[in-house]
Amino acid sequence: MSCRLHLNQPLEAGTTVDLPANLAHYLHTVMRHAVGDTVILFNGHGGEYHAVIDSLSRKAASCRITAFENIDREMACRVHIVQGACRSEKIETVLQKGTELGAAGFHITRSERSSLKLDGSKLDARLDRWRKIVTEAAEQCGRTIVPTVHWHTRLSDIPCHGLGLTLHPHTAASWQQIRTEIRESSEITLAVGPEGGWSDADIATLGERGFRSIAFGPRILRTETAAPALLAAIQAVQEQ
Repeated sequence: MSCRLHLNQPLEAGTTVDLPANLAHYLHTVMRHAVGDTVILFNGHGGEYHAVIDSLSRKAASCRITAFENIDREMACRVHIVQGACRSEKIETVLQKGTELGAAGFHITRSERSSLKLDGSKLDARLDRWRKIVTEAAEQCGRTIVPTVHWHTRLSDIPCHGLGLTLHPHTAASWQQIRTEIRESSEITLAVGPEGGWSDADIATLGERGFRSIAFGPRILRTETAAPALLAAIQAVQEQ
């Protein structure tokens, strides 16, 4: 299987592209590739490009693009994840697994029970890290689109695209009752609370933003488990 690399630049068959130093190091030192080996490049705008390594050292590399393949591995339904801000390692799990399972984008947001506070240079550094995690997950799993990652300081600022759903263990509405709506939706936004869940005020705010509360089975899920579980369930329902 060819190594997949994301390049944030225009790509075109028949051209040669220079790789940044970090990708050259990855190919040369980590993956032990050599001149003449094939790789796959993608820029997040759909499809992927087959390429051959023309030159390679620890600090520099170039690839000749031989062909474009208009392949689509995205979910038929665009699913956006709103994740209540929690410990960073839990957010990273949601980003990685959510990307592998097909999420279109992530909105990390403060809420009443959020433990994570970010601003200024600390926020910039954390967003860079989160976006790197998403990019690497997209490279690994074969996606041709890289999900977006956004930070919100207020829950009232989050978007609700299409069908808006949030988990609440004590609501009367169940997953089974909305399966038809999920199957017929082209866009869904899932809102998952932080450790400790959403507060009553958070639930009210989400309702004002267009989210409906649902229960997802009889057990309480960890904050880092909920979004991946729901993504997998949505895909299963839509493929039936």
